[in-house]
Amino acid sequence: MAQEHIFKQMDADLEEVRSRVLQMGGMVEEQITKSIEALTSGNLELADEVIANDHRVNALEMLIDGECTQIIARRQPTAGDLRLIMTVERAITDLERIGDKAEKIARMAKKIHGADRISVPRFSEIRHMSEMVLEMLRTALDAFARLDTTAAAQLKRQDVEVDDEFDAVLRHLITFMMEDPRMITTAIDILFAAKAVERVGDHAKNIAGYVVYMAKGKDVRHASMEEMEREIEQ
Repeated sequence: MAQEHIFKQMDADLEEVRSRVLQMGGMVEEQITKSIEALTSGNLELADEVIANDHRVNALEMLIDGECTQIIARRQPTAGDLRLIMTVERAITDLERIGDKAEKIARMAKKIHGADRISVPRFSEIRHMSEMVLEMLRTALDAFARLDTTAAAQLKRQDVEVDDEFDAVLRHLITFMMEDPRMITTAIDILFAAKAVERVGDHAKNIAGYVVYMAKGKDVRHASMEEMEREIEQ
C-alpha cells in the first residue's frame, strides 16, 4: 500500500508539472500575440503590457524548475518519468526565451512607432510570418499535451517556411532602405523585430522535438528530416 501511495503521488506531481508547462505556454502565446499586434498596429499600450508582464513568465519558469528539482530529490524518477522531467526542464527554457522575444518585439514596437519617426512601412510580411510561428507554437504545446510525436516533423518543415518568410522580409527591408535612406534606423528596428518572430518558430520546433525524446527516448534536435521521420515511425 505504501508503494502504491508513492506511485500515485509521483503521478500527481508529474501531472501538476505538465499542467504548469501548458499554463506557461498559454502565457507566452498571449505575450507573443499582443506584442505582434503592438508592432503591426502601433498600439503602444499593448506593448507596455507585454513588457510589464514579462516577469510573470520568468517567475513561472522558476516555479516549474523548482518543482522539477523537488520531484527528482524526493521521488528519484527513472525511465519515462525522468525523461518527462528532463523534457519539462528543456521546454520551459524555450518558453522563457519565447517570452523574451515577445518583450523584445514590444520594445521594438515602441521605438518604431515613436513620435519622432517620419513614417512606418507596411507589416504585411511580418504579420504573415507571425501567424505561422503562432500556429507552430500552438502545435508544439498541443503535441506536448497529447504526446504527439508526429508534430516534430511537421514543425521542422514549417520552420523552413518561416525562414523563407524572414528572408523575404529582409529583402524587402533592404530595398526600403535603398529607396529612402532616412528610414534606415526604422528598417533596422523592424529587422530586429522580425528576427525575434523568426526565433519563436525555432523554439516551437525545439519543444516538439523534446516530445519525441519524452515519448521514445530519442534526441532528434539535430536530426535531418529523414532521420526524424524514421525515429518517429519506430
